Amino acid sequence: MPCSEKIVQWMHDYLDGDIQKEEEQQLRSHIQQCEACREHFYALKKTVAFVENVSHFTPSDDFIKKVMYNLPREKRRVRWKRWFTHHPFLTAASLFLLLSTSSLWAVWQEDNEFSFSKQEHLIVQNHTVIVPKGKIVEGDIVVRNGDIKIEGEVHGNVTVINGHKYLASAGEVTGQIEEVNEVFDWIWYNVKRVGYNIAKTLTK
Repeated sequence: MPCSEKIVQWMHDYLDGDIQKEEEQQLRSHIQQCEACREHFYALKKTVAFVENVSHFTPSDDFIKKVMYNLPREKRRVRWKRWFTHHPFLTAASLFLLLSTSSLWAVWQEDNEFSFSKQEHLIVQNHTVIVPKGKIVEGDIVVRNGDIKIEGEVHGNVTVINGHKYLASAGEVTGQIEEVNEVFDWIWYNVKRVGYNIAKTLTK
């Protein structure tokens, strides 16, 4: 996952040709040091190159009209069956998404247990995870069914599921801070996490 929205915006500005020279230098310097951002940037460049190559093939204005006119009409049931037959990946993906959403809904309804990712320097008091002042926690922190109070530094992302975050004036988080307190937010959080893992596997 890219480090911040600012880095991602610089990537988009670079690909659109709108990036400032100073921002481009910072982006290049960051990409050389951050493997996740470098992989994301190269994946974006591949996508842009693919779209640009495809856009060179332009059919005639009446091509689609002629093709549709010459196609035999089918019953609606046959059309649906043919669509599912010719798009097995999309069919499987849709079914997987439906089943996953149902499962996540059930888990959200039943999972009320307090839990958190185990990292050094974290303190727990009454279902509240505390990052002490003057301490640095490395890596992403995920807190379920509880709160987090950040007084020190977190070098990673912070996600609070069914809880709240409290950031002290001296607290600092280098990544993103996200609160997931609604079932649809939680489903979307899991979908993004699965999608990121799949994309990371494909770009290797």
